[in-house]
Amino acid sequence: MDVIQSITEIDRTELQRLSQEFEHGTPQQVLRWGIEQFRGGITLACSFGAEDVALVDMIARIDPSVPVFYLDTEYLFPETFEVRDRIAARYGIRPVAVRPLLSVEEQAALHGADLFGRQPDLCCKIRKVEPLRRHLGSFQAWIAGIRRDQAPTRANAPLAEWDKIFNLVKLNPLAKWKREDVWAYIRAHDVPYNVLHDRNYPSIGCLPCTRPVLPGEDPRAGRWANFAKKECGLHTENGSTPAS
Repeated sequence: MDVIQSITEIDRTELQRLSQEFEHGTPQQVLRWGIEQFRGGITLACSFGAEDVALVDMIARIDPSVPVFYLDTEYLFPETFEVRDRIAARYGIRPVAVRPLLSVEEQAALHGADLFGRQPDLCCKIRKVEPLRRHLGSFQAWIAGIRRDQAPTRANAPLAEWDKIFNLVKLNPLAKWKREDVWAYIRAHDVPYNVLHDRNYPSIGCLPCTRPVLPGEDPRAGRWANFAKKECGLHTENGSTPAS
């Protein structure tokens, strides 16, 4: 398959075929294919959660020149910045901060304070979705750390796909992995990780919208706890309604 400049229906069919082939391989095989296929035009979205730091380590072993970026919503945990700095030092990379067009103060002036507590979808759209769309506009493909067992909305995530939300190729190298696989990799390779994971935060997003998960709860129960919302819109289009 030649380097994809513009995706056609045939190309999308080819992506489906490749994704099925990758089911029998490893995350590293998915990454190697993507890095070779889209050299100079592929990037890793890194939230510095467990899955993403594992991917940073894998990519560093394949091609450390692949750019890494993160969405700086201005609501990130201090611990997230701390692991960002450890990852940068460990792998000699400079993660690019992608920020919203509006500061928190400007957003409050337009929409009122604490938008996250009233209209979380709109807050995510302003602080995550729009910045990601803007940043991915200069790439042909992106790599994400989602897994199928994280949420029902991700249960059918392919290893390679055409991203209809952002109009480029998307690779999900860890889609078929379980949580145990991710942590086995982190421990085997001594990968720096966010210490919040040791404090009952299996999924880490923005500080106001993330809480620790209690024993027996779903791993994503700590995200947008007061809303029937499990996605920010980066991986699936969704709405949110107040939880009853």
